[in-house]
Amino acid sequence: MRTTGRRLRRGVTVGAALALVMLSVPAATATGSTATGSTATGSTVPSKVHQPWLWQATVEQRPAGPAALVFFTSRTRFLESTGVLVGRDGGYRLIPLHVGEDHGLLSPDGRHYLRPSGELLDLTTGQQHRPIHTGMQPLAWSPDGHRVLSTRSNDDAVISYGLDNQQLNDPEKPDDLLVLDPYRGTERVVAAGTFAAHTAAAWSPGGDLVAVAGPADVPASIAERQRLVVVDPTNGSVRWQVELGDRRMLAGPAAWHPDGRRIALLTFDGCAGLRCTSEQVAARTWRIEFLDAATGHAVGQPLPVAASTTEIVGWRGVDPVVKQSVVADGDDRRAVLAAVSPGGGRDVLVTAPPGSTDLAVPGELLARAAFGGPEPRPSPFAAPLWLYLALTVSTLAAIALLVRRLRRGRPADPVPST
Repeated sequence: MRTTGRRLRRGVTVGAALALVMLSVPAATATGSTATGSTATGSTVPSKVHQPWLWQATVEQRPAGPAALVFFTSRTRFLESTGVLVGRDGGYRLIPLHVGEDHGLLSPDGRHYLRPSGELLDLTTGQQHRPIHTGMQPLAWSPDGHRVLSTRSNDDAVISYGLDNQQLNDPEKPDDLLVLDPYRGTERVVAAGTFAAHTAAAWSPGGDLVAVAGPADVPASIAERQRLVVVDPTNGSVRWQVELGDRRMLAGPAAWHPDGRRIALLTFDGCAGLRCTSEQVAARTWRIEFLDAATGHAVGQPLPVAASTTEIVGWRGVDPVVKQSVVADGDDRRAVLAAVSPGGGRDVLVTAPPGSTDLAVPGELLARAAFGGPEPRPSPFAAPLWLYLALTVSTLAAIALLVRRLRRGRPADPVPST
C-alpha cells in the first residue's frame, strides 16, 4: 500500500507541475509567433498576415509593443469588427471596438491607437485614457506624430417643432475642423471656411499646411459635391480652394506627395449621385489625378487604379501606395496595400486575410517604404491570463477527481489475525 500512496502523491505532484507550466507558457510566448511561424517582423511591414485565434489576447490583457500594422475583421470571438494588431516582434493582439464605433487612427510611430471616441490606447502598455472630448472623428495624424486633424459635428440631435408644427431649429450646422494634441488633451479650431462635413484631410510633408475636403453645405452633401481647401492650420489662412464636383475627392490622409508639390485626388468616370444603380456604380472607371499644391491647378498624368481603391496611405518613391479591397475566395474579400505606377503597373505589398475590411500601417514605416517583411503567424499560446487560469483549475480538478476514484477503488487493508 505504500507503493500506491507514493504513486498518488507522485501523480498529484506531476499534475501541479503541469499546471505551473501552463501558467508560465504565456509569459514566454506572449509576444512571439509559434515555432512553426516565421521570424519577427522587426522594423518592416509584413507582406502577409493571418486570422488570429479565437482566444487571442487583447492589447489591454497582454501588450505586444508598437504595431507593424493593424487590420480589421469580424472573424474574432467578438463577432463584430475588431482591430488586430500585429506587433513588430510578430505577436498578434486584438483591439475590440465599442458598439457602433468607426475605425480609429494608428499613430506614425505605431505606439498609439486613437479611437473616434477620443480614447487614446497605448499599444505598448495596454493602458487607455480619454484626453479628448467625444463627438470627434480623427482624419489624419501630422507627420511628426504630435497633432491630429479632426472633424467635430455640430448638428442638433433632435429637430424641435413649435405649436403650429413649424420647425424651430436647423439641425444641420457647419462642422468644426480641429487640430488636436491627443497627449495633452488640447484642441484648437481651424478656420478653413464653411463645411457641412469634412470627409478627408491630409497634412503637407512639413506639417505647415493641411488639405481638407468635404461638402460645403447641405445641398452639396445631398448631391455628393465636394470642395477642397488648402489652409495654414496655425492662423486659418486659406491658400486656395477648388470645387471638386461629384466625381473627384481627396485621396486620403497621405494624398500630399512627399515632395510637397502635388496633392492627389481619386477620380472616376461614369454615373454619379444617389440615383446610380449598382450596375452603373460597378461600371465606373477610376484613376488618380494630381493638383499643384501651390495653385490648385491640374498637373501631371493620371494613374489608372482599380475600382476597389479607397485611398492613398503612403508612397513608395514616386508611386502611391493605395488601399484596396479584392476578392479572396468566392464572394469573400480581403484588404490589401498595393503600389501603383504609370502605365497601370500594380505591385501588391501587404495582404490581409479573407474577411478583412481595413488595413493601417504606421506612418514611419510607410515613409521608409519598409515593405517585404516576413509573414508572422499568431501564437496559440498568446491567450488571456484568465484562459490559463481556467485550464489550470480544470486540470487540478481532474487530478483531484482521479485521486478520489483511485482511493475509492483501493482494497481495504486486511484485518490482522489474532
